[in-house]
Amino acid sequence: MFLNQSVTPYLLGGLLGAAVVAAQAATPLELQQQMATAARVSGGGFSAQRGRTFFSQTHGNDWSCTSCHTANPLAPGRHVVTGKDIAPLAPAANPQRFTDPAKVEKWFARNCNDVLKRTCTAAEKGDVLEYLLSLAK
Repeated sequence: MFLNQSVTPYLLGGLLGAAVVAAQAATPLELQQQMATAARVSGGGFSAQRGRTFFSQTHGNDWSCTSCHTANPLAPGRHVVTGKDIAPLAPAANPQRFTDPAKVEKWFARNCNDVLKRTCTAAEKGDVLEYLLSLAK
């Protein structure tokens, strides 16, 4: 059975639009699973302790994640250069964190470049997320 050709572009557009929305809908755990796939680690492969260490240590310069996000990711932070307020990073304090894959990748790219002068690996991102997910209000 063939679809009417004048309807087909609209139907396909609607289906693609639904797929994009579904791809954007995420939870921190879904994002972590994507990171695990990218890092080729199995369940339990990420470490909250490694994530905490990575989050708090400087990486060859004066900055660490705590420079802006504070030593307590459940609390608000402030950008050390711009002075801009930053909402809490931990999902327990800010349920909107790590729910939009595009934003997560954008901010990991920006912040890793600022702190490490390179892109974070999927394993590093997964460890940091594991640490942040381990925090409770």
